[in-house]
Amino acid sequence: YQRRVHGTSSARAFVNTMAQYGRRDYWDDRYSRDLDTFDWYQRYSGLKELLSQHLKPSDRILVPGCGNSKLSEEMHDDGFRNIVNVDYSNIVINTMAERTKDRPGLVFQQMDVTEMQFADGSFDVILDKGTIDSILCGDGSVANAHRYVTEVYRVLKPGGTFMIISYGKPENRLAYIQKADYVWDVEQRTVAKPATEGASTTDVHYVYICKKK
Repeated sequence: YQRRVHGTSSARAFVNTMAQYGRRDYWDDRYSRDLDTFDWYQRYSGLKELLSQHLKPSDRILVPGCGNSKLSEEMHDDGFRNIVNVDYSNIVINTMAERTKDRPGLVFQQMDVTEMQFADGSFDVILDKGTIDSILCGDGSVANAHRYVTEVYRVLKPGGTFMIISYGKPENRLAYIQKADYVWDVEQRTVAKPATEGASTTDVHYVYICKKK
């Protein structure tokens, strides 16, 4: 009985922690206290081989929900010089803009990814690393995820690529991207999680590659 109660308490704490990832005030507080960079799931080095199959240095790239990730910096240093990063936390946008001011071509803008201020067909590539996962943790998750993917589809050029790096398995993610509203081909891939002590070699992150027709 004690083990069951402890397990229930731990599960409830986990759910409560996950729910915070969908709240703007959580991220503002986190970014105001933690000024260092942090990458969810993967660094650029772990994604480079896969990205090179779908991206060109000349592409105009959008990173929605960029946070304080080094992904754009490392891509810039590898030759991608036209990257727009958006996040709804003005705190992290100001921090990252100051941090990267010596890297021309990296742009940081405060913006809600469910209501983006870009013209239709503005980007060749849109890279989501954990953003839809975060949206799905918050209140109104299903509706907000739909608004987000609809906005992504709108600002993506015909022939462009929307790539999602996620912890979500296909049975939990495809429903959000395979809809009649979105005319694109969806390819599924996996990348190994970064090696850590005790981690299983079968642990992976899921990658969904949507090619707009």
